Amino acid sequence: MKKKTQVLMIHGGMTFKNEKDYLHWLRTRKVSTLKRPYWEADLEKKLGKKFEIIRPRMPLQDNAKYRDWKIAFERYVPLLRKNFILIGSSLGGIFLAKYLSERRLSKKALSAYLVCAPFDGPLPTEDLVGGFRLKADLSLIEKNCKNLHILFSKDDDIVPVSHAEKYKKKLKRAHVVIYKSKKGHFTVPTFPEIINMIRADLKNDRT
Repeated sequence: MKKKTQVLMIHGGMTFKNEKDYLHWLRTRKVSTLKRPYWEADLEKKLGKKFEIIRPRMPLQDNAKYRDWKIAFERYVPLLRKNFILIGSSLGGIFLAKYLSERRLSKKALSAYLVCAPFDGPLPTEDLVGGFRLKADLSLIEKNCKNLHILFSKDDDIVPVSHAEKYKKKLKRAHVVIYKSKKGHFTVPTFPEIINMIRADLKNDRT
């Protein structure tokens, strides 16, 4: 029986320069009792039984540190089989960019998707700290995966679309897509385009 294609998804998060800023955010952030449908949850349903979706809860999501996320991520790396797929959304995207630019994977990923991933900071609504800063040389990212997709939205009010161009200058082989609207910071309930890209990557793979 053929094993399922693994898709490891790293969610977003927040970073703060100090505890005072973090506590202020906790006291003033918008809250709601309504449950919002989100494309990451929909992905598992739409990809079907041929895929194994892995969605780890990264440590201290609301006050994230790269060091902690790296430890958590590396617990999953040995569990990944050949031709796995990586998806990082928002802070999860820059986490993958940093990790893949600094560490050679023992097995190359079929694809990596950086979705609305910040390139640097500060951002319009928060600081990008906690050790997530990228180094100048990102070339190892393209050596760690066969396909690299960078996805942004023009109406994103959290990570400006200008960050797409910054990635594009560093990663010449990346497939960069800029959507007209994904309801801001990719808050859409479904994301059929990424599902189609994942299936196309798998179909076009010859190894």
